Amino acid sequence: MIRKHTLLVAAMAAILALTGCGSDEPQNDIRTAPNGDEFSDADVAFATDMIQHHAQALQMVDMTVGRTLDPEVQQLTDDIRAAQGPEIELMADWLTDWDMPVPETVRVDANAGGHGDMEMDSDMPGMMTEEQMSELEAAQGDVFQDMWLEMMIMHHQGAVEMAETEQSEGTFGAAIDLAESIETSQRDEIDVMEQLIDS
Repeated sequence: MIRKHTLLVAAMAAILALTGCGSDEPQNDIRTAPNGDEFSDADVAFATDMIQHHAQALQMVDMTVGRTLDPEVQQLTDDIRAAQGPEIELMADWLTDWDMPVPETVRVDANAGGHGDMEMDSDMPGMMTEEQMSELEAAQGDVFQDMWLEMMIMHHQGAVEMAETEQSEGTFGAAIDLAESIETSQRDEIDVMEQLIDS
């Protein structure tokens, strides 16, 4: 009886060791980069994903080139391009400083026309599928503008969600500050776009 009990305890201990082997490992390891930056897994995920997210927004902005838009919509496209291009470069610099991979999308000139060779993760919040992007590009006139506004609202909502996650889980101060700025600016732009759709 004692031997059975001992074997049972040993078996349970082995199971707990196997199922809980990752529980002692930090879920958001803080590391120090060669330049002294302290960053975490959450910061890496934020920069990596937001680069791709911004790149798709700039694809959508590129689709407006040569089209007739309402002045308010044209201003939005200009604002998005002016903000998100430099933000891509900033986040790419962070990843480089941290010896982390930079998504291929950063190789596309964010301030130039054309779509480039971009591979997007459509599982990220607010990301459009290839089919949705093709449908948008094929649309014409007012249909294009309305579709663009609706899709950009969803896209911005996804960015806000990602920015909120970074603010709650991130470590790197500059990334948290950027996330707060993205949340504020994109919430404001969502309000503008919703008003334009309703008008």
